[in-house]
Formats: sequence, C-alpha cells, structure tokens
Amino acid sequence: MRIGFGATVWAQGILSDHLDGIGVYTERLWNEYVNFGVNARAVTFGVSEIVKDNAKTPQPLECLNGSYKIQAAYSLMCGLPFRGTRNFSRKFDVFHATDHYIPKLHGIPVVATIMDAIPFVHPEWVSQQMRWAKNAAFKRSGHWAEHVITISQHSKHDIVEAFGINEKDISVIPLGFDESFQNRLDDGRRLSVLRRYGVKENFFIFVGTLQPRKNVRRIIQAHRSLSAQIQNEYPLVIVGNYGWGDDTLLHDIKKMERQGHGRWLRWVSHVDLVALMQSAKSLVYPSLYEGFGLPILEGFAAGIPVISSTTTSIPEVAGDAALLVDPLETGAIAHAMQRIVEDEALAMQMVQRGTARLAQFSWSQCAKSTLDVYEKVL
Repeated sequence: MRIGFGATVWAQGILSDHLDGIGVYTERLWNEYVNFGVNARAVTFGVSEIVKDNAKTPQPLECLNGSYKIQAAYSLMCGLPFRGTRNFSRKFDVFHATDHYIPKLHGIPVVATIMDAIPFVHPEWVSQQMRWAKNAAFKRSGHWAEHVITISQHSKHDIVEAFGINEKDISVIPLGFDESFQNRLDDGRRLSVLRRYGVKENFFIFVGTLQPRKNVRRIIQAHRSLSAQIQNEYPLVIVGNYGWGDDTLLHDIKKMERQGHGRWLRWVSHVDLVALMQSAKSLVYPSLYEGFGLPILEGFAAGIPVISSTTTSIPEVAGDAALLVDPLETGAIAHAMQRIVEDEALAMQMVQRGTARLAQFSWSQCAKSTLDVYEKVL
C-alpha cells in the first residue's frame, strides 16, 4: 500500500519551530509509520522548498506549488482536482489529509482527519474574518474525503451534525501521549529549568494557547479566590502563547504577576515543559471545548493530578482519573484546586488513576487503527 501523507501543517510548524496539536499528531503518525516500515510519502501544499533542507523534515517529501487556499478555491469553483495531483493515482493508493487541508483528488480515495467542528459549533471562538466563506469551504472539502477520522465520540457527533457526513463514514481513533513526560528528569536538571524561569516547585500549571475556549480567565479568577497562603505557596504558571481574545485576559495576567501570585512563560521548549510539568502540584485545564485534550494525558504522564472539565470530549479522555468540574463555575475550579492542596491522599489517588488511564492510549495503536482505515477504504 502506497500512502500519500498530507504534512502541510507539520511542515509549517517545522519552519516556525513550533508544532501545534495537528502538527504533533501528523509527526507522531509519521514516526510510527517509519517504525512499521510503511510505504508513505509526505506531501505539502504551498510550503516553501526550504522545508526540505530542514533536518526535521519527513523524507521522502513532495512540495506542490500553490497554497492550499488557492488550490481549494480553484477546485470549489471548477470542480477539478488540485493542480499538480493528476499523477497521484500512479504514485499513491490512498491519500491521508492529516491536517484539515483536504484536497480534491481523482483516481484515489482520500481519508481526512477532522479534529473537531469548533468553527461550526462555536463560531464565536474563531476568527470572524471571512468566517462564513471559510466554513463553507471547510464543509465542502470534508465531502471530498471518502472516509473521515476523528479523535473522540463527541467530535464525531459534532462532525455529523455540522458537515452532514454519514456517521458510518467516520471512524473514531483516540490520540496517543508523549512518553517523554513519563521519563523522570533528575532533580538537578529539573531544578535548573525552574531557576531559569524564576519559579519554585509545587505550582498550579496551565498549558495551551491563550484563547477564549481555554478558559484561562476563570483559572486566574479561581486561583485569586484561594487564600493568600495558598496563592503564595502554590502560584499559577501559565504556559502558552497568546492566541486571541480580549485585553481583559492580558490585564488579569499582568495583575497576577505584579502581585507575585504567578508567571506567564509564553512558549517554552519541550524539554523545559517536561521539567515544569513534573514539578507542578497540579495541571489545571478546565477547557470549555476540546476535540480531545492532549495536555490531560501529558499531565497523567508527568505524574501530577489533573483538574479538567465535564464538557465535550474531556470525560472520554480523562475517565475517572481527573477531577472534573463545571468550567463555567469559578468556585468549582477553585474548590478542586484547594482539594488537591489540602488532601494529599486524594492527590496521590488521582496520580495513580492517571497512570493507569494511560494504558488506553498510545501512538502505536493510533497508527495501527489508522492503517486499518486505509485498508477499509481500499
């Protein structure tokens, strides 16, 4: 089986030296395919040839001219396949669009991974610029795929409703987790990272891009409602670049830092993130919507208690291994944080459950199940 493997978002992440969730997913699948000896070739749309010179670039790699947006607009208007892809049927048996960049192809089936349907379910959480056109194009491109892969039952339900795709044409394949979070760093190395960022052990940590659905303002408000002693002994560390939102969040973060009750570290390297996670008292991740929620598994792997939400896909991923709260209730988030601080037995129980929960997730199984989908469409 010869696989064309969409890697546009991954390649963009390589060029910017920062992988988002889709980039991580694509990279981990590719690495598993390499381990399995799968015959796959990476394909990017409109990504500079410079990416080929990067040591992190998947090989073999084919870069097509024309950005995905231009190619998609062309296909939507005239109904023809993407330019430069007419010979794909001679190169590939199946094409997997891993990253929402779904091409229109003739002669070979397309499998598309659609992580979630957030632009349709919560349009207020995405950029409003040309939103209606983007959503219309996304919905149409979803029907260019013969089969869709998504990452949770909740996302499957939303995709059926938003895209009008038959549920029999959608497979749910959970993600894996990064095992490096389980590898305990020696204290010297770990503490040197903390000193560099000016933080001490036993802090609450949030990890993710700062945007409305991540609910960071309520995390800050919940932490601020705790006693002064808890705020001082267990500050809040926020890890993630600013995505978009309103200036009120930035004001709250600056106020938190001025009062000495937390730090905003923005982007950190993966090695530093592992050190920070392993040094935290708890991961606080009460997101309003997740297609999956990888940081939850990373918290489990790092050996810390996790506080998260009762919403969307999160209960599917967390099971009984996290303290799940109503993310709209600041008091509930604060109460969970206080319980982790004051009840050591509970905290240890959450760590043990988190470790056990990880047995249900692996990138190896994710890759095997994905290969099964290719076989199904062929």
